[in-house]
Amino acid sequence: MTHRPSLDPAVAAVRLAVRTSLEAVTDGDPVIVALSGGADSLALAAATVFEAARRRIRVVAITVDHGLQEGSADAADAARRVAETLGASARVVRVDVGAGGGPEAAARDARYRALRNAAREEGAAAILTGHTLDDQAETVLLGLARGSGAASLQGMAVASDLDGLPMLRPLLGLRRETTRAACAAEGLTPWDDPHNADARFARVRVRERVLPVLEAELGPGIAEALARTAEQLREDAAAFEEMIDETIEDIVEHAEAGIAVSVAALAANPPALRHRIIRHVVAAEFGESLTRVQTLEVARLVTDWSGQGPIDLPSCRAARVGGRVVFTAR
Repeated sequence: MTHRPSLDPAVAAVRLAVRTSLEAVTDGDPVIVALSGGADSLALAAATVFEAARRRIRVVAITVDHGLQEGSADAADAARRVAETLGASARVVRVDVGAGGGPEAAARDARYRALRNAAREEGAAAILTGHTLDDQAETVLLGLARGSGAASLQGMAVASDLDGLPMLRPLLGLRRETTRAACAAEGLTPWDDPHNADARFARVRVRERVLPVLEAELGPGIAEALARTAEQLREDAAAFEEMIDETIEDIVEHAEAGIAVSVAALAANPPALRHRIIRHVVAAEFGESLTRVQTLEVARLVTDWSGQGPIDLPSCRAARVGGRVVFTAR
């Protein structure tokens, strides 16, 4: 009697994560896999090709060449060849990276634009990325250090929206060590991006210095704890959004060149909900995100009104007019 070789646990874990994520995709629809050539995206691509074959889902691997370092074109082409060996359609998209928001943010924006455009060209049902639990922990720590508030501390969602296209992160519950083990078990050699070891980048310093110190001083499990915190905050945010949706129609009315919110209704809500309503109104009407300081200044028009004048905000102005806070375009 012959025995089938047992499946490597790391490979099994990655495949299960991808299988679960692909439940959101209809049989026969194509999907895009963002493939850098690193261990995370390589393990993701291999698992996606394996799982997609069962459901006639066509896998298109897109490798984005940012052109930020010598040899990037060769590395991108090598990733493309590996994807084709695995059984995926594959191509390289070269992008120009701007300077807005710093090099990391600019590269991410260029990458996401390329993935979105490729998905639309292919008629893809979703974009899959290889973000892991380690990436989530780093994101939460960076948000905490910047004082960005609960929205930033929520980290990344397993499924989110990229300009109307579903973006799926199947590996968000797995550690980076699992993806490396999966690649080793399948005989895949990842490309190690030199930028991932460049201490000029804040994320690299968090990965190489901050998290190891926290693990050493506070004990193991820090990354998992940070990921759990992000998940809990996302649940809280979803509850707040539902409350806002139920409340907003009753307290908001259109005003000349803008929108108005009832002072009495805002005052009746607890601060957390009041502040979220203010941010929601400005984001929905004017497409701008308020800082914590700006939000508190607007809230003072409700809770600490002493005749102060209008408050200048991004793209709009807030003023107390009778029993309303009126937001008008600037």
